[in-house]
Amino acid sequence: MDAMLDTVGKETSATHSAYRRLREMILTGDLPPGEKLKIEQLRGLLDTGASPVREALSLLTSDMLVERIDQRGFRAAPVSKCNFEEILLLRCNLEETALRASVANADAAWEDRLVLRHYHMKKASQNRAHDFEDAHKAFHMALLDNSKLPLLLRYCSQLYDLNIRYRFLAAGGPSYKKRDITSEHQQILDAALDRDANSATRHLIDHYRRTGEYLSNQMDS
Repeated sequence: MDAMLDTVGKETSATHSAYRRLREMILTGDLPPGEKLKIEQLRGLLDTGASPVREALSLLTSDMLVERIDQRGFRAAPVSKCNFEEILLLRCNLEETALRASVANADAAWEDRLVLRHYHMKKASQNRAHDFEDAHKAFHMALLDNSKLPLLLRYCSQLYDLNIRYRFLAAGGPSYKKRDITSEHQQILDAALDRDANSATRHLIDHYRRTGEYLSNQMDS
């Protein structure tokens, strides 16, 4: 029995590892949109078995980062301007609802959590740390996690990942670098700590729409 449990544990760990690595490669564009994802090639790339790769790809279909091809295989989900604009619309609407609920439930523990997440994000940005994106997402999700709406938070987390894929694909444009992202994040934080839901949601949505305008223009060029 112990040997069986150990085997199951190793398979679960291998699937989780394959999932995380494939997810990161799709989000960053190392596996380009629309590329066919062949099990044998990914086995070699990830140095793991076919079963963990197949299970990881199935999980990524639920994340909408991978698509099945006529039940015969998988491909990295394609991208389009229409898809991006839908993601942006949903993010703005759902996160406004979640942030307003978080502010309504505001307490000292949430405020402490926000300040800590913001500090970690700012430090990672200044140091150009490889884990900046994790810290960035942690701050944005901390803004919402006091909403006490777990299903809504799950959708917001998924939309964040779908959106950031577009940001990675369009990275490097000069107009994006002209923005003071640090100041934008500070404005969102300050409004949330002031428990001003109207100001906090306005700054958050402006932040997303500025990024959205940049990415949309990149897709036109």
